[in-house]
Amino acid sequence: MNPIIDEAKIDALLSRGVDAVYPTKEKFKELLMSGKRIRIYLGFDPTAPFLHIGHALQLRKLREFQDLGHEIIWLFGSFTAMIGDPTDKMAARKQLTADEVKANAATYKKQASKILKFGGENPVKVMMNDKWLGKMSFKDVVELASHFTVQQMMERDMFEKRLNEQKPIHLHEFMYPLMQGYDSVAMDVDAEIGGSDQIFNMLAGRTLLREMKQKEKFVIALSLLTNSEGKKMSKSEGGFIALTDAPEEMYGKLMAMDDGMIVPYFTLATEATSEEIASIEAELAGGKNPKKLKMRLAKTIVHMYHGRNAAARAEKHFESVFAQGALPEIMPEFTVATSMGILDLLVATELAPSKGEARRLIEQGGVKLGDVVVTDIGRVVGSADCPSVLQKGKRYFVKLVA
Repeated sequence: MNPIIDEAKIDALLSRGVDAVYPTKEKFKELLMSGKRIRIYLGFDPTAPFLHIGHALQLRKLREFQDLGHEIIWLFGSFTAMIGDPTDKMAARKQLTADEVKANAATYKKQASKILKFGGENPVKVMMNDKWLGKMSFKDVVELASHFTVQQMMERDMFEKRLNEQKPIHLHEFMYPLMQGYDSVAMDVDAEIGGSDQIFNMLAGRTLLREMKQKEKFVIALSLLTNSEGKKMSKSEGGFIALTDAPEEMYGKLMAMDDGMIVPYFTLATEATSEEIASIEAELAGGKNPKKLKMRLAKTIVHMYHGRNAAARAEKHFESVFAQGALPEIMPEFTVATSMGILDLLVATELAPSKGEARRLIEQGGVKLGDVVVTDIGRVVGSADCPSVLQKGKRYFVKLVA
């Protein structure tokens, strides 16, 4: 199919949410305006079984290219996930097994189908990089490594910081940008999309394409969703809002974020127009209650991923549970078959990931059984306490039944 040439759409494509374009935005615009159908890809390492809104930002940008008629590839790092991307990591990342990677990747397509088109005209092509990286010989790897120097690798901030702090830098971590870079060569792409924290890795692919195929590659680095401390939304850093979160959970997480994140989230995580965003900025500057704007944001995002009705229910749930202190009408149930210590119960109901975290929650007054705050970490809960509601903080409830 022939790509659509629409200067206004191309300008928006290369500006909103875009942190940088390599080699230049002007050259990339010239290519898109030429009418050439480009091959562009986005790669994710399936290191967890869910995608989050930070991923969705990149998927939505990929969808813009798809709507303009360009060839789209969504690459799963089925091989690179087993190495572990050292980006922004002050310690070596856990290496996953092939089975773990496949299990995680299996959930991605269904989640991403809320954004990308996998059927019909111009569907997304899904590829796995173990198809070529898994077949490389040691000779191939040495040849690949010959295109880079140790000094180039040490330009990465986290490697330099680890070296200064006398923390270990494992040799296999140097291999990650080489592997990701070779993806561009193997797929013979024209461009790559990724977060701004991936610039080093994406430019490695630009270097390899230039040296191995004498071909230019454009890199589109997107802005990251961050919290008030500047930490990105990610599976490793936490603070993420997963696309698999229930509507009420997604709404509640958005309401819990800092007020300073309202405008960035409207800008990066929604389809709000520039005029709407300017109006929101003016309302905040004029003293508008940020809670109202945050509720608007939460409803908008839940609507995007769960639909209008689910967004309305999530808003109603928030107002009744958080604003009025009522219990939710629907909550998970847990059968107390035998007497259990409160720490074990919190872990068993998945309100706490560990007994240590359960202890911390109780010590901070964050656990209630019925209407009573639990203060005794040795508290035992049995069938006589049922039915009742076990509550963590303001947003998490489990109905206990005998």
